[in-house]
Amino acid sequence: TVRHGFPYQPSALAFDPVQKILAIGTQTGALRLFGRPGVECYCQHDSGAAVIQLQFLINEGALVSGLADDTLHLWNLRQKRPAILHSLKFNRERITFCHLPFQSKWLYVGTERGNIHIVNVESFTLSGYVIMWNKAIELSPKSHPGPIVHISDNPMDEGKLLIGFESGTVVLWDLKSKKADYRYTHDEAIHSVAWHHEGKQFICSHSDGTLTIWNVKSPTKPFQTITPHGKQLKDGKKPEPCKPILKVEYKTTRAGEPFIILSGGLSYDTVGRRPCLTVMHGKSTAVLEMDYSIVDFLTLCETPYPNDFQEPYAVVVLLEKDLVLIDLAQNGYPIFENPYPLTIHESPVTCCEYFADCPVDLIPALYSVGARQKRQGYSKKEWPISGGNWGLITQSYPEIIITGHADGSIKFWDASAITLQVLYKLKTAKVFEKSRNKDDRPNTDIVDEDPYAIQIISWCPESRMLCIAGVSAHVIIYRFSKQEVTTEVIPMLEVRLLYEINDVESPDGEQLPPLPTPGTGSNPQSIVPQSHPSTSSSSSDGLRDNVPCLKVKNSPLKQSPGYQIELVIQLVWVSGEPPQQITSLAVNSAYGLVVFGNCNGIAMVDYLQKTVLLNLGTIELYGSNDPYRREPRSPRKTRQPSGAGLCDINEGTVVPEDRCKSPTSGSGSPNNSDDDQKMNNFIEKVKTKSRKFSKMVANDIAKMSRKLSLPTELKPDLDVKDNSFSRSRSSSVTSIDKESREAISALHFCETYTRKADTSPSPCLWVGTTLGTVLVIVLNLPPGGEQRLLQPVIVSPSGTILRLKGAILRMAFLDTTGSLVPPAHEPWREHNVPEDKDEKDKSKKRRPVSVSPSSSQEISENQYAVICSEKQAKVISLPSQNCIYKQNITETSFVLRGDVVSLSNSICLACFCANGHIMTF
Repeated sequence: TVRHGFPYQPSALAFDPVQKILAIGTQTGALRLFGRPGVECYCQHDSGAAVIQLQFLINEGALVSGLADDTLHLWNLRQKRPAILHSLKFNRERITFCHLPFQSKWLYVGTERGNIHIVNVESFTLSGYVIMWNKAIELSPKSHPGPIVHISDNPMDEGKLLIGFESGTVVLWDLKSKKADYRYTHDEAIHSVAWHHEGKQFICSHSDGTLTIWNVKSPTKPFQTITPHGKQLKDGKKPEPCKPILKVEYKTTRAGEPFIILSGGLSYDTVGRRPCLTVMHGKSTAVLEMDYSIVDFLTLCETPYPNDFQEPYAVVVLLEKDLVLIDLAQNGYPIFENPYPLTIHESPVTCCEYFADCPVDLIPALYSVGARQKRQGYSKKEWPISGGNWGLITQSYPEIIITGHADGSIKFWDASAITLQVLYKLKTAKVFEKSRNKDDRPNTDIVDEDPYAIQIISWCPESRMLCIAGVSAHVIIYRFSKQEVTTEVIPMLEVRLLYEINDVESPDGEQLPPLPTPGTGSNPQSIVPQSHPSTSSSSSDGLRDNVPCLKVKNSPLKQSPGYQIELVIQLVWVSGEPPQQITSLAVNSAYGLVVFGNCNGIAMVDYLQKTVLLNLGTIELYGSNDPYRREPRSPRKTRQPSGAGLCDINEGTVVPEDRCKSPTSGSGSPNNSDDDQKMNNFIEKVKTKSRKFSKMVANDIAKMSRKLSLPTELKPDLDVKDNSFSRSRSSSVTSIDKESREAISALHFCETYTRKADTSPSPCLWVGTTLGTVLVIVLNLPPGGEQRLLQPVIVSPSGTILRLKGAILRMAFLDTTGSLVPPAHEPWREHNVPEDKDEKDKSKKRRPVSVSPSSSQEISENQYAVICSEKQAKVISLPSQNCIYKQNITETSFVLRGDVVSLSNSICLACFCANGHIMTF
């Protein structure tokens, strides 16, 4: 799992200063190796015990790991998949500290009992030489000195070993004579020890927040005592005690003062202060606050040799949930921008899309605008962990993953290489006014938490048009530009999307007035555009009306190179009911259209002319061909405008007819008497409530089964939709009511045959609903250039209705050869630069690029529509609309997501099911 950026729970850190590779160990026994961006490796200790220490065999491609189960492992990093060469288990003593001197074959292992064992690294066996605690301290304090907390060799003499005991005793041990040269005692517990490179001084950090500096040949008392964060008291009194200094490092520079770097040591009165790293350099002391607890830190130096000026240039700080690198060479100690994809969950991921075979210029374009986004305060230098290398696979192709997040941000990731690399980040919330407190935001009743969360992403890689739908029933359309612009007024449309059935349904099953249908000898009638400007925040009866959930900024907006706002569309409150969240979304750059739907209906917008072309309740799409009998909503009650927005249990009920009936069959009998009709209506209502209750129980059982992770055979065999079309964590209608409403669940722009009699394909929109219906809408587009901006787009229904079992999830089209037909698109061009005359002429002539090979084919040469629902898939031959193949995908589960993809030179339907199975057909 990845939480707040850093995976697992880090516990140990090591760096190879020659090969420039970083190793991180975790509480779960994992080992992660990091080199230059893109070089990353993951290994796991079989035992799963926490890694307590890591030591590189510098420049040898090997690493020693010490674990909490008292085992040592030697890893070979020179092979493609690192592996353990040797292991050594300590049975009687617990390992507390390990030290491997530079270019040495001896590994020193300190234990909880205060003893040191010496391991031969080549054979990975104990040498037999043991430094016993009582020999080291000569029982001068007459008590046990505690566990070993530090071991290091004198930088000038590998034969002299400095040993730190927890109680405060430090011993300089001579390995040849097997006795102590000096003993240094202090009355405060020791946490860490570090040498000055000349080998004449060392520094200790203590539990009372002090640092003591010792001259090697003066063991009686410290040369200097420092309390970095202690308040100095007058009259020569000792400073107030501080929290323990957990680690200290002492690094020298040829040109100036040494660096003393430490973690911890803050005074006890700094309550609530964040964890800090302190950098002391000469007379200056810098306190660097961290977002999370410090697990460990290491200072990176120019030279690996311990007996030379180290020339420190950076500090790696391993935090509980992050990895931070600090630049020591720049004023103010800025941090380096982290290139590793550790921050994928900086804000929780709420939706994700994957795109293969992108245009080759797309990744460089996103990278170039992303590189300009470097926030202020970052180091100007290159990331210093630069080891390892990787070659691009010869068959690699540009792959991009887009993630939408709870805070409204969108990240574009390069997925072509071995690991994800973030290319560019877009903050969609910038378009809205921020509410300072809850009183200021009466319109965000739908979602108090994360009102900007991204729910759906629709992207056209060729034109680079991007469209997002957010949790507050908002849609934003973006264009890509390499130029910075300032938008004086953000273009905006507000849309009322209603769900209404006639309040009185006559006994003979009278249907709604049909949608306009194309005339035989005249132009097709257009569906009247319905744009509802926001007029007031409340209607005459005191209910909120015509108000969007979020307020768009009315001040000029500076837009950096990258994605820039083309249009903001918001659904508004209707008579005290909040707008329903958007369940499907599609954008098409060739047509200049965006379409979206929810459980109330569908809306289509011309983003070039900034007008609403289509705004219909789902039921109105059927015209006179509605295959369902629907009950009217009850007369509206006056209700408080609450975020819950619960609907009456008998509102908007849908009663599917027997599926064998033809789509045009009526739904009532004209011969019933009034009493019979009333009785039938009453029975129908009872049945409906019963059906809803059963569905609610089924939902609860299914959810409980998933929570308890019951095996499949114990889960109820119910066809539960589980609200798969509702992508939100919170919603404004009950799940029961959602089940009864027919939501728009899939949308697909294409050039295809819309009716059985068609002789050539034309631009159209295929619409899928949660009740398994597919409807086709014809688009009549004006010519390109200026005419496209002046003449209206005409939208008309085709009358084509197809049926599947379960909510429609995905639609795709194949040509006669069985090749995938991508939607028409326009190539990307820069909109913020004036065009020269030649370009203008070209754009006047420009027609949408239809990549469909079938656009010039005769009627005999068919297309094939592939439609996937939660339960089944069908292949429909066009224009005849014959079902030539049907696949029942699952009986006991349901499909969460399906896509038609090119796989190994053939076209496949890939499905991901709720039971965890991935199926391809």
